[in-house]
Amino acid sequence: MKILGIESSCDETAAAVVEDGVRVLSSVVASQLDTHSKYGGVVPELASREHLRAIVPVVRQALDEAHSNLADLSAIAVTAGPGLVGSLLVGVTYAKALCFSVGLPLIAVNHVEGHIYSVLMDTAAESDPILLPAIALVASGGHTHLYEVCGQGRYDEVCGQGRYRLLGHTRDDAAGEAFDKVAKLLGFGYPGGPVIDRLAPFGDPRAVRFTLARMKGNPLDFSFSGLKTAVLRWVQQRDLDEEIAARRALLAREPSPRLEQWLAQTPRLTLDLLASFQHTVIQELLGHVKRSAAEIGASAVIVAGGVAANEGLRRAAVLEQNSGSPLTFHFSRRALSTDNAAMIAAAAFPKLERGEFAGFDLKAQAALALTC
Repeated sequence: MKILGIESSCDETAAAVVEDGVRVLSSVVASQLDTHSKYGGVVPELASREHLRAIVPVVRQALDEAHSNLADLSAIAVTAGPGLVGSLLVGVTYAKALCFSVGLPLIAVNHVEGHIYSVLMDTAAESDPILLPAIALVASGGHTHLYEVCGQGRYDEVCGQGRYRLLGHTRDDAAGEAFDKVAKLLGFGYPGGPVIDRLAPFGDPRAVRFTLARMKGNPLDFSFSGLKTAVLRWVQQRDLDEEIAARRALLAREPSPRLEQWLAQTPRLTLDLLASFQHTVIQELLGHVKRSAAEIGASAVIVAGGVAANEGLRRAAVLEQNSGSPLTFHFSRRALSTDNAAMIAAAAFPKLERGEFAGFDLKAQAALALTC
C-alpha cells in the first residue's frame, strides 16, 4: 500500500510517497530558507504564498520519483496541525482537492505525531525493538514536548494505537527557537542552530555557567527564555559589536559560510559561550528525559524533531546510553529529523488500517494537541 503525504505546517513544502509504512519511495522538500533568512525568522504571510507556489510541483515530483501516479495510492495524508494556520491551509486544501478528484480517502495527521513516526519508521528494522511504555522527546523550532507513548510490549506489535500522554512542554521558547535566537543575536544568521552545533566543539562547554528556571507546578516543563536572556546579558557586558558586525558582513558576502570562515570570525571567548549554551540546553533536555523515564518505568527514548539532528545532542545521548544507563535512545536519520512529508505518510498507515478517515470539512488547526 502506498500513501502520499503532504506537509506544509511552517516554512517547508514537502511531499512523499511511503510504501507499507516504512519504505520511503520519495521525499521532496522545497525550503523557504532564502525567503525568510533576511528577516531572521519565518514570516507567516510569506510562508503561505511560497507554499501556494510550491505545492503542485512538489507533489508532482514526489509522485514521479516514486514512479507512481494517483491511481496507485491507497490514501492521501496531510498535516492538519499544529503549525501556522495559513501554511496548513495550503496543504489541507490541496490534499482535499486531490482526494475529491480521484476518490481517495483523506487522512489527517498531527505534525508532532509525524515527528515521532519519523523515528519509528527508521527503527522498524532494528534488532533492538522499541519497548513500551516509551518516552518521546519532540524538540524543534516550534515544539519542545515530552510524551509517554503508552502501552506494554514491543512497539511494532502494538503500534498504531495512537496513545500518547503529555508529560511536559515548554512554557515559552522551544529549544530550537532558543538556538536560532541566540545565533541571530551573535550574528550567525537564520537558521542559526546548525551553526552553533558546528562551532560548539571548538569551545569549552563549562566556561560559562548558566542556570535554568525551576518550574513551579510540573517539574517536567521546560523554559528556555531565561537562558536566551542570560546570553543577551553576557553579550551586553562585553564589547562584541565589531565581532558581530564582522560575522554579519561575512554572511552578506557568503550566504552559506564554510566552517573555517566562521571560525576565523569567532574568538575563543564566543566559542566558549556557544559551547556552554549548547551544553546547557542538551543537559536540560536529557535531564527531563531521565526524570520522566524513571517516573513511568520506560527504557526506550524516541528523540524527534529538528533539534534531534543536533550532533551534540546525539553524542550526549550515546554517552548516556554507554554509561550504564538503562535508557536506549532512538533517532531517525537526519534527513527525516526536520520537517518532511515521509513522516506524515508513515503516521497515516495505522489510521488507514483502522479506517480512520477525515471528511472534506477538515480544518487546519494551528494549536492541534496530540492526545490519547
